[in-house]
Amino acid sequence: MDSHKPAPLQPTIQNLSYAIFTVNRHAKTATDPKFLYLLKKKALEKMIQEGKALKVGLHFSEHPKYSQQQSDVLVRCGDYTFHIPPSKADFKQLPHLGKLDHSTRNPKCHMSLSQAKHLLQVYTGLKENQHPGQLPRSGKKTYKPVFKKLGESFF
Repeated sequence: MDSHKPAPLQPTIQNLSYAIFTVNRHAKTATDPKFLYLLKKKALEKMIQEGKALKVGLHFSEHPKYSQQQSDVLVRCGDYTFHIPPSKADFKQLPHLGKLDHSTRNPKCHMSLSQAKHLLQVYTGLKENQHPGQLPRSGKKTYKPVFKKLGESFF
């Protein structure tokens, strides 16, 4: 047994909150954040189902798509709060809290991205190269044909 490897983290509310916070922080600056945001969303949805997290209400989105007003669901998870995209039912069931309160901040935590991803992947069952609806890529590259203009007609 490798004595240098830390024991795997248990999926407690605190550990999952730390992991989601870490993944969310890294997703904001990642070149391809899709998987990180999917991991965050799936982990929060599972926590809500298990009663480990609670949907609090709706906030106006800070960065709406196409400059249209949009709302996000505020989820409380231990000492942390996060936003996820709303479902149609959320608009009927949750109160609208208006604008995001910038004075409220999540507590800092220190967890490596690899540790956070591993915990959330084990918890949700997601695999990084398993995006829903995406076909697995083969190792072959596809090439577009290049048409060059000839100087003279060959007829």
